[in-house]
Amino acid sequence: MKKTGKKMMTLAVLAAVVLTGCSSGNAEKPTTGEEQTSQEETKEGEESYTIGIGQFAEHGSLDNCREGFLAGLAQEGIVEGKNLTVFYDNAQADGGTASQIMANFLAKDVNLICAIATPIAQSAYSAAKDTDVPVIYTAVTDPVLAELAGSDGTPVGEITGTSDKLPVKKQLEMIRALLPDAKAIGILYSTSEVNSVSAIEEYKAEAASYGFEIVESGISGTADIPLATDNLLEKVDCINNLTDNTVVSVLPMILDKAAKKNIPVFGSEIEQVKIGCLASMGLDYVSLGEQTGRMAAQVLKGEKKASEMKFEVITEAAFYGNNKVAENLGITFPEEMISSTSQMFDEIAAE
Repeated sequence: MKKTGKKMMTLAVLAAVVLTGCSSGNAEKPTTGEEQTSQEETKEGEESYTIGIGQFAEHGSLDNCREGFLAGLAQEGIVEGKNLTVFYDNAQADGGTASQIMANFLAKDVNLICAIATPIAQSAYSAAKDTDVPVIYTAVTDPVLAELAGSDGTPVGEITGTSDKLPVKKQLEMIRALLPDAKAIGILYSTSEVNSVSAIEEYKAEAASYGFEIVESGISGTADIPLATDNLLEKVDCINNLTDNTVVSVLPMILDKAAKKNIPVFGSEIEQVKIGCLASMGLDYVSLGEQTGRMAAQVLKGEKKASEMKFEVITEAAFYGNNKVAENLGITFPEEMISSTSQMFDEIAAE
C-alpha cells in the first residue's frame, strides 16, 4: 500500500510538471490592442509614430497649416491611422492654455510636437527643451525675434520649422496699384505677438518708398479690437491685415465695420480674401504646412535632428482677389493683376 501510494503521488507530480510546461510554452497570452499593434509592426517591419499638434488659434490659415502638415508627412509615408497617431488641441488664442497643451503632449510621451503659430511654438520650446522631444513649428513669422533660432537661422535647441514671413514689398506695391490716391494704411496688431511686432517694423521701414504712412494700433486682447477698429477707421484710407492670430480670430467683425465706411481691408493670405478682404499678395498655408511636414518626417525617421536643420521660409507669394468685395467698393482690378492671379473669388464666404 505504501509503495502504491508513493507511486501515485510521483505520477501526479510529473503530470503537474508536464501541464505547467505545456502552459508556459504553448498557450498564448492575452494581448492588449497596443501589444497587438506592436506585434504587427514587428511582422511588417514598419515603425509607428505618435505626435502632438498644438494650434494657437482657430482660423482658416492655421487650419490650412495643419492640413498641409499632415499631407507633408503622408508624402513621406507617415500616414495618420496607418502608422501615425495624432493628438490635436487648440489654445483658442490663450497663452496659459498653450502651456497646458504642451504639458499634456509630453505626458502622453509623443515622439514629436508640431506647434502652429508663434505663441504656441514658444510654449512648446519652453516645455520640451529639457526633454528629448523635438519641436517642429510652422506659421512663425520671425523665428529669430521669437528666440527660436539664432541670427543665422541655426536652431536654439531641438526645434526648427517654417516661417510665414510676409512679402511686404509686394503687398505695398499691390495696395498702391489698387488705391493710387491712398496715403495712410492702418494696421491692428497684438502687442504680445512677436510675429506681429516684427511685421509692423518691416511695414514702417518700407511704407515711405510707396508713398504710404503706417498708422498702427496695438491691442492686448480681442476685447480691445472693436474700439481700436473704430478709431483706426477714422484715420486711414485702408486697413492691412497681418497674420496676427488675435486679430484674425475676429476678422469678420473688422470687415463688417470697414464695409460700413466703404474702406478696403487687405489680407495676408487666401482665407482672409475668401471671407471679405479685397485682395492679398499672400501665402499658401497648405503649401507651408506640407513643407513643414516633410521636415518633420526627416526628424521622425531619424534622418536628421531638428537642431541640425535651419528654419525654412516659404518663397512663393500669389495674388488673390475678391470680385464681390471689389464691386461693393467700386474698385476695378487692373487686367495685368487679374491675369497673374492665383485665385479670384466671386462671393464672400461665411466664416
